[in-house]
Amino acid sequence: MTPIRTLRFIPVLLLGLSGCQDALDSVSNKVEHPLPARLVNKMKAHDMSTRSPIMMRIFKEEGILEVWKQKGNGRYDIIASYEICKWSGELGPKFKEGDRQAPEGYYRVYPSQMNPNSSYYLSFNMGFPNSYDQSHNRTGSNLMVHGACSSAGCYSMTDEQVLEIYGFARDAFKGGQEYFLVEALPFRMTPENMARHRDSEHFEFWKMLKTGYDHFELTKRPPKVEVCERRYVFNQVLELETAAFRASEACPPANVPQTLASAHYAYEKTWNQAFTKAVAKFDKEEAREIAQAQAQAETETKRAAREADRAARLAANGGQSPASPVMSLFSTANPLRAMASQPAATPQQAVEQDHAAPAVEASSPLPAPVTATEGVPVPVPNPAAAAPAAGTSAAAETEKPFWKIWSSN
Repeated sequence: MTPIRTLRFIPVLLLGLSGCQDALDSVSNKVEHPLPARLVNKMKAHDMSTRSPIMMRIFKEEGILEVWKQKGNGRYDIIASYEICKWSGELGPKFKEGDRQAPEGYYRVYPSQMNPNSSYYLSFNMGFPNSYDQSHNRTGSNLMVHGACSSAGCYSMTDEQVLEIYGFARDAFKGGQEYFLVEALPFRMTPENMARHRDSEHFEFWKMLKTGYDHFELTKRPPKVEVCERRYVFNQVLELETAAFRASEACPPANVPQTLASAHYAYEKTWNQAFTKAVAKFDKEEAREIAQAQAQAETETKRAAREADRAARLAANGGQSPASPVMSLFSTANPLRAMASQPAATPQQAVEQDHAAPAVEASSPLPAPVTATEGVPVPVPNPAAAAPAAGTSAAAETEKPFWKIWSSN
C-alpha cells in the first residue's frame, strides 16, 4: 500500500478566518465518513456504483467544482457541483512560487496526494507542477483543494463540501481507480466565453486546453492527457508500442482515433461559426463603448478648456470677474441711480435756481411772474405753449362735447 504523505504547512495568521471556517466537530472520523444518503441514492438512480471512477472539473470564472462519476456504460455523468469558497489570483496559469495563482491545466491525483491530516480540515494535492509546468520552468508547491475557506494559490472549499469531495475520491480509490483527473480551466470554453477573452495573453494556452475540454464534451470520458513538445496532447494512440511521450521532446508518431477525430472536426466547425458571430457582436459593442468614451472625453476636454479660460481671465483681472458690457441698474455709475440719489432741493434753493436761470429773449411774450406765497413755489406757465387761435375763446374750447375732441369742427 502506498503510504499517505502528510503535508506540513507553515502556520499562517488569517484575519477573519473564524468567520468562514465551519469545521464539523460532530464528525468523529472525517476520513472514513460515508457520503450522505442523498448522494448515494442519486448514484443508484444514475447507474453509478459508490466506488466507480471519478473525474473533477474546476471553472475559475464561474467559481464551480464539479464531480463526475462513471456510469455502467462507461460514460461519466455529473453527480455533484460545489461553489468554490475562495481561489486566489486571476484567470490564467500559475507561473512561479509565491505568485498566489491557482493553477490551470490537467492534473492527476494519486492516493499518495490525499491528506487526511490537513491543517485545512481535509485536502488533496493537485500535483502542481506537472510535466507540462516543469517543461516551462514553472514552480510552486502544495497547491491543494482543501477546506477552511481560505486560499493562497489553492482552491478552497468549506469543510462540509470538502468532506464530500474527499469521500468521492476515497471511495473511487477503494474501487481500484489508479488516479483521477482534475481539469482546471479558466471558464467553460464556450464560443461566447472564448470571444470575451480573445485579447488575453493566455488565449493560445486556453485554446490548447480547449481540445481536451472538447473531447470530454463529445465522449463524456476523461481525456487521456500526455505532454510532448512542451504542450498538452489528448487521446493520442501511439503507432509504436515502444514509443513514449516526453514533455520536452518531439511528439512520437501518434493519432487520435478516427471516430473521435471526425466528431471533433464537425464540432469545431460549428463552434468556430458561433465564435465568429460572438466576436462580431463583442466588436460592435466595444466600438459603441469606445465611441461613447470618446464623446465623453471630448465633452470633458471642452469643459476643462472653458474652466481654464475663465481662470485666465480672472487672473488677468486681479481675481475679479470682468465688468459686464451692459450697465447694471444697481451700479453706482448708472445715471438714473445717480439722479435718484441726489437730495431734493429746498423751497429757497428752488427760488434761487429760478432767479439764476438765463433770461429769455425779449421777443418771447412772457406772463407776469407769480411770486411765491408763504414759501410755496407756484408753477409758472410754459412760455413755449401756443396761444389760442384768434376768435376762439377758452370757454368754447372747454364746452366742446367729448365725442368731438378729435374733430376739426
